[in-house]
Amino acid sequence: MSENYAIFKNGGKQYKVAQGDILLLDKLGKEPKDKLEFDEVLALHNGKELSIGTPLLKGAKVQAEVINEGRGKKIIAFKKRRRKDSKTKRGFRRDFTRVRIVAIAG
Repeated sequence: MSENYAIFKNGGKQYKVAQGDILLLDKLGKEPKDKLEFDEVLALHNGKELSIGTPLLKGAKVQAEVINEGRGKKIIAFKKRRRKDSKTKRGFRRDFTRVRIVAIAG
């Protein structure tokens, strides 16, 4: 496996990305074509060796470009308690920012 990839942290979640990947992050409130830079890189693989931070790698960055923002599909949480005449129905839509990974520097 000789691909370059990085594992970075954003919004309490960890993402494994390679250059050119498109992923959905929690809403960041950015405009399309804005540039982002994530510096909380946990691990970096350059094709030959894997560098792991303790807990972060110094000088490593993941650069991304915002594609758009939107809302995900509705998820319905329905709870029913049998024989109790009790039920609840709630809907949830996740707000997201779609980004494209432009470069991995480290």
